[in-house]
Amino acid sequence: MTEAERPKRLLFGADVSPEEDDRKIRRREKNRVAAQRSRKKQTQKADKLHEEYECLEQENTSLKREIGKLTDEMKHLSEVLKDHEKICPLLHCSMNFVTIPRPDALTSCLPR
Repeated sequence: MTEAERPKRLLFGADVSPEEDDRKIRRREKNRVAAQRSRKKQTQKADKLHEEYECLEQENTSLKREIGKLTDEMKHLSEVLKDHEKICPLLHCSMNFVTIPRPDALTSCLPR
């Protein structure tokens, strides 16, 4: 005789009343449902974390791409500045060392 074929009373113990058998069966069913609910919640949480991970990976890739573009732009602008400094007449002019008063808001805030 298999476990499924045995009477419920023998499954839980011979000296247990039918009411106690029913209570144990209901409790096991309730426990089974709670365990299913818990596993489902855990799976949903893992799925949500995986989605968040994917979004963060995409954002990270995008930011790395942007860093690369900005680095290239900075290198280019630095080269342009170096080339310009070589030929800039204002940088080679002796008048650069003479301070000319400027009537703008910035100079009025500076200490004298």
